[in-house]
Amino acid sequence: MSEPNGALPGGSPDEVPGLSYEQARAALDEVVRRLESSTVDLEQSVALWERGNALADVCQAHLDGARERIEAARPGLTGRATATPPGDDETPF
Repeated sequence: MSEPNGALPGGSPDEVPGLSYEQARAALDEVVRRLESSTVDLEQSVALWERGNALADVCQAHLDGARERIEAARPGLTGRATATPPGDDETPF
């Protein structure tokens, strides 16, 4: 997902919040690739960093939404895997 001539991955700032998880993740991967390339100047690095944060927020919002949907579909499911059974305060190891 390479962007033309220094354009920021993910489209215009107005488009970023409407990206799907997959689109935001691909754009975030492109941000990381470009930051790691060390071929961008300081100003472009800051712009990429800011865009990366916005894209990460979009990804997290999608993941949070998915978690909420799962929790709503399966009440009581979350917390069971990590909860300590009553009276089992010590680990066996």
